[in-house]
Amino acid sequence: MHGEVVIQQLEYLVALARERHFGRAALACHVSQPTLSVAIRKLEHELDVVIVLRGQRFEGFTTEGQRVVTWAHRILAERNELLADVERMRGGLTVTARIGAVPTSVPTSPLVTSRFLERYPGARVRVEALSSREITRRLGEFELDAGLTYLDNETPPGTKRVELYRERYVLVAPSEHPLMQQSEVRWGEAAELPLCALTTAMRNRRILDANMAADGVQFNPVVETDTVGALYTHMKTLRMASVVAHTWLDAFGMPDGLTMRPMVEQGPGPAVGLIVLDREPNSLVAQALLEAAADVGRASS
Repeated sequence: MHGEVVIQQLEYLVALARERHFGRAALACHVSQPTLSVAIRKLEHELDVVIVLRGQRFEGFTTEGQRVVTWAHRILAERNELLADVERMRGGLTVTARIGAVPTSVPTSPLVTSRFLERYPGARVRVEALSSREITRRLGEFELDAGLTYLDNETPPGTKRVELYRERYVLVAPSEHPLMQQSEVRWGEAAELPLCALTTAMRNRRILDANMAADGVQFNPVVETDTVGALYTHMKTLRMASVVAHTWLDAFGMPDGLTMRPMVEQGPGPAVGLIVLDREPNSLVAQALLEAAADVGRASS
């Protein structure tokens, strides 16, 4: 007969899975490392299964441990939904909505969050810039309520989605460059410039790579980064050229001395939208974000 599994043990386990380090997990849970370690060992004893691979330091989880971690995420998510439902019945919603956004969608995130906060003024929002793959992982582990990401063949199955807009691409380069005298720029022409771009870990970069390849060239940027901020710093400080999504210019503006020209379109641009897990009963927070995104979609159509 298994012993009693308590929520606190599951919280410690999820923190360890996130931090991959006993000390950092304990710090995140505001307890001492021995307290966290003892609680997880007690959980192993109560479930009669080894969860953590231990050596001189944390070495990962056993196969059985990975399953327990998955269940821990699910149980904690259901606990949070219970609390949110009770709040709603009392006439409010004060949870923190957790949204993961691919870097290109971050400038448009206020369109969704503003509508969400208008409906639930007691709630809060946390937006994290993440890769599309990280959004998929964290949605599956109930660490996010929603994702702002590309809606394509990489969109995870088992999700509900609302399209917000389609990306268009522009070349941003020094105003005096001959290419900037043209009405639009071919991808092969842009590839000849010393460019800066996001890394291939980002879906946006993989889309740009595909557009370059369709025009018969290979994309070989001089500078690669995983943040939009670093990208813009290189554009502003070094006056480097870059191919960016049109939404970035609305958020960051045009660096001094640079201008933009539209890239030749190669069919419809990639769709960007909000995704949530498709499950019943649906998460109240996820459903509220989905409805906010639907409002944005209707307003822009």
